[in-house]
Amino acid sequence: MATIELRTVVPAPIDRVFDLSIDVDAHTASMSAAGERVVGGVTHGPMALGETVTWAARHFGVTWRMTSRITAYDRPHRFVDEQVRGPFRHWYHEHLFHQPPTTDGVGGTVMVDRIEFTAPAGPLGHAVTALGLRRYMRRLIERRNAYLVATLSGAHPPG
Repeated sequence: MATIELRTVVPAPIDRVFDLSIDVDAHTASMSAAGERVVGGVTHGPMALGETVTWAARHFGVTWRMTSRITAYDRPHRFVDEQVRGPFRHWYHEHLFHQPPTTDGVGGTVMVDRIEFTAPAGPLGHAVTALGLRRYMRRLIERRNAYLVATLSGAHPPG
């Protein structure tokens, strides 16, 4: 199993960061480079506990479908999405949000992504993960987070 943990500081209140992070439209916009689109489940707006969404996107020259479900939801502090069907043997993505105390009055939210995944195909999948899949997945999450930061700070989001 591979793990990824990212910490991103977002210059916005915790409730706004949480709400945009769980929004299907924001996710689709942040993954536009991969042509990601919704093909089932919740099609627009924020998701709630127990809801599913099915994404289709092109990665490594192949179109993949992945259905994920929101399995934990504690607004505005935490939610978890897990793969129900899709390319991974296992996919677990925990999103954590906290607003640390500040002395400068500027504030912001620390967003933490904790991801655990296992590629398919046993030893071959393990090798693919080691050779670049982990790095590729990390960059996708970094791109999504850059989109969230840009959107919430009023800048033009990256494409």
